[in-house]
Amino acid sequence: MRLRALGVALAATAALITLPATHPSAAAAGFPLSPSRTATSSSAENVFGTTAASACGTDNAAKGKPASASSTENAGTPASAAFDGDPGTRWSSEWSDPQWVQVDLGSVQDLCKVDLSWEAAYGKDFQIQASTDGQKWNTLKSVTGASGGTASYDVSGSGRYVRINGTARGTGYGYSLWEVAVHTGSSGSTPPVEGGGDLGPNVIVVDPSTPNLQQKFDQVFAQQESNQFGAGRYQFLLKPGTYNNINAQIGFYTSISGLGLNPDDTKINGDITVDAGWFNGNATQNFWRSAENLAVRPVNGDDRWAVAQAAPFRRIHVQGGLNLAPNGYGWASGGYIADSKIDGTVGPYSQQQWYTRDSSVGGWTNGVWNMTFTGVQGAPATDFATGSYTTLDTTPVSREKPFLYLDGSTYKVFVPAKRTNARGVSWPANAGTSLPLDQFYVVKPGATAATINAALDQGLNLLVTPGVYHLNQTLNVNRANTVVLGLGLATFVPDNGIDAMHVADVDGVKLAGFLIDAGSANSDTLLRIGQPGSTADHSANPTSMQDVFIRIGGAGPGLATNSVVVNSNNVLIDHTWMWRADHGSGVGWNTNRADYGLVVNGNDVLATGLFVEHYNKYDVLWNGERGRTIFFQNEKAYDAPNAAAITHDGIVGYAAYKVADSVNTHEAWGLGSYCNYTSDPTIVQAHGFQVPVKSGIKLHDILVISLGGQGQYAHVVNSTGAPTSGTSTVPSKITQFP
Repeated sequence: MRLRALGVALAATAALITLPATHPSAAAAGFPLSPSRTATSSSAENVFGTTAASACGTDNAAKGKPASASSTENAGTPASAAFDGDPGTRWSSEWSDPQWVQVDLGSVQDLCKVDLSWEAAYGKDFQIQASTDGQKWNTLKSVTGASGGTASYDVSGSGRYVRINGTARGTGYGYSLWEVAVHTGSSGSTPPVEGGGDLGPNVIVVDPSTPNLQQKFDQVFAQQESNQFGAGRYQFLLKPGTYNNINAQIGFYTSISGLGLNPDDTKINGDITVDAGWFNGNATQNFWRSAENLAVRPVNGDDRWAVAQAAPFRRIHVQGGLNLAPNGYGWASGGYIADSKIDGTVGPYSQQQWYTRDSSVGGWTNGVWNMTFTGVQGAPATDFATGSYTTLDTTPVSREKPFLYLDGSTYKVFVPAKRTNARGVSWPANAGTSLPLDQFYVVKPGATAATINAALDQGLNLLVTPGVYHLNQTLNVNRANTVVLGLGLATFVPDNGIDAMHVADVDGVKLAGFLIDAGSANSDTLLRIGQPGSTADHSANPTSMQDVFIRIGGAGPGLATNSVVVNSNNVLIDHTWMWRADHGSGVGWNTNRADYGLVVNGNDVLATGLFVEHYNKYDVLWNGERGRTIFFQNEKAYDAPNAAAITHDGIVGYAAYKVADSVNTHEAWGLGSYCNYTSDPTIVQAHGFQVPVKSGIKLHDILVISLGGQGQYAHVVNSTGAPTSGTSTVPSKITQFP
């Protein structure tokens, strides 16, 4: 978005037991306990690897660490009992082959010995395996013909996860281990990357007693208010408590978050403010900032959050109303609310479009062009034919963004659980998982791509603190359930034409809260989720990207053929702005060329809150089956030099949103595309949306707009829908296609 000369008229208004009985303990069953022995290599054991280094430690690295198993016999024999250091408790499995039990050491370590103490129900054939990611396993030792008892096995290898994988039982019962001990040592290799630590220089942690707190907010705002393309990045973290008489003005690349487990743990009697005084009352460039996980009681009854794209408002309790327009009701072009409760009324006023998800509002006063709601208690009813509202009662699939919080004095990251058909906020129930900070590599200014990748290889998650990080190698996220969480709009810049990040086709990766800024050499794809040809079903635990923003140019020349390519199935795209810059430095039809914004090849992908603008070809190209989009906002590239430059297949202009001809099922709600062809206002784009005409393809509430007559659309979808109307900036709409 940028300054536009257009007239905006405000619109009106318990454990599972698989068998009936457990097997008896060793003594009761009459099985003699095998005498303790130390197993080395024998004719009954196939050994892989070499003898461990002499520096093998005596401590048990697995004691008390998280454990899991293929099955448990009953609630009294959980996987954790094999790693609790208590020889009187045990894990036991169901009575079948194969079965396994594994432990997470917390980081990749050199492994040198594994001790096993079997109960009477022992494993005859089994493997000792290791993995860095819990997915791909390397067999360190294969044992056949074992006879139970207590045994020690020298191994050589490394891994974060250690698994005992039983393939043949020694009795008619299951597998049962009193204890598994894992010993580690040094092989002379590079020491592991440490998790945890401090949060770096650009994270400002405060509490209600912090002296000169208002001055701290004011100092950062003075630097960041108009610093649209600068390198400054800041995160304010507010410890739980009550803050009085605070006005936290939030500028570019600044985030404010509470550190409670619930928003009401951190209360501001004051304001969190975004206004547009720096831009003469025009809020259409108030990008790249956020507020999360706190409560605010506005001084004058309404909090002002006058933003454009890439400015999420998440997990906030507004004890009053919310004003989404700048002072003076100048132009505004946002925005996004999720998992928030606004006790009073939300007033969009001059906001052109907005998406609100899984929240509650006391009321909603008006809309301009496209206001979309899913799972919002108190949302207005759909009136798109005559107004601007599209309302779905629930959100089909959602998962809230991970967030940093304090458990006492200990930092943890809370990872919310997936919700199905959600309505209203997720808190205070807070279903999900807490991860301690020592399971995260805390990325701070000066960190290298090599170290970040080493941390990922070890199985660490990433907490990326505010800063701009140049990458000389692609970041590879290969482990299921990895969390990559940015603070203060942390920014990755790929250099020398590499891709910025690749995510493997695994379950449950969470990408959240960071910006990828294209480098000056062309990257093929800035963010790729899943390898080409990915086929796995991730419906039970999808990968998600939330508040992940893409920028091509603006801060300098940037080039990337594709911004985001999604190859995995079931991915959740929850609030993103992919922007080929129309202003700033390094802007021109070829200077910051980027052909495609979002390309979806995976099946069953859901996008909620999709903002994609100004790409040279298709802004969104959807090739996967059963895709769904709820809310889409788009502007076509302002700088197309003429109609010939964007003509293809006999069609003038690339559709903002194209569903491939091969697709049979696709559905979308609340879609808008705008043209503002400032380089050649005579361009007449054929349509905003292009989809195959099939019974399984359904679009609801679609519009196109010419911004002040700078170019026109001939149709809305394919060859359906009236053309846009000259200079009047009135939408051409369709409520249902076909």
